Amino acid sequence: MKEDTSFRVISKGKDYIWVEVINYDNTILRPLVEEIANDPMVLESRYNIEHPTLDNPKIYIRVKEGKPQAAIKRAMRKLEKTFEDLENEVKKSLQ
Repeated sequence: MKEDTSFRVISKGKDYIWVEVINYDNTILRPLVEEIANDPMVLESRYNIEHPTLDNPKIYIRVKEGKPQAAIKRAMRKLEKTFEDLENEVKKSLQ
């Protein structure tokens, strides 16, 4: 995600949340949603962009238990670790 990427809650309930991703990077949005979907506590994860140049994407998450916001945080930590590992592997191979 870009450093100034932010999330704005559009709607939330006990087991779901809709968030708008502001100042997003397309290259990370899909992996984020896929990583959220891989979480065993998540029932559903998807995103949509109504208009690619006028609208920000919106992510929907519904969980079995726990907070949907926690699923976003877990996925982001996991992706951060994955990208750090990848960066280290690339650096090693280029030496």
